[in-house]
Amino acid sequence: MELREKLNQEGLRLTRPRRVIMKILQQSAVPLSPQTIQQRAVDAQEEISLVSVYRTIDMLTDLDLIRRVHGHDGCQGYALCSPGHHHHLVCRNCAKTVEFSGSEDLSNLIEAIQMQTGFQIDGHLLQLFGRCPACQNG
Repeated sequence: MELREKLNQEGLRLTRPRRVIMKILQQSAVPLSPQTIQQRAVDAQEEISLVSVYRTIDMLTDLDLIRRVHGHDGCQGYALCSPGHHHHLVCRNCAKTVEFSGSEDLSNLIEAIQMQTGFQIDGHLLQLFGRCPACQNG
């Protein structure tokens, strides 16, 4: 679904900061921190405050258009995500992030964990770390 269409469904407008932030994320192969997003906007002569970046990130995350990605060093950034249930692979060397389908059924594992812990699980985050093909060959 197109960004404008998704925002319209939610009664939101496609503002310049939203458009700029999505473009910056589309052009990146690695997750970006809010500070990096803001700096790239400034570098492109698109003045967007850091507060606007944070607000836009929160809104885009709530709409499942972007997802928080944790790096192997604990830092986090944000990356675009496709509709549906997906997870990320993160390269330990270059931080390249690749999305993969979450279509595999985790319900048996989740059910077992609920039985063992008494928790009622309502979501999960799965990220795998390794080395991308370019870093394996480099």
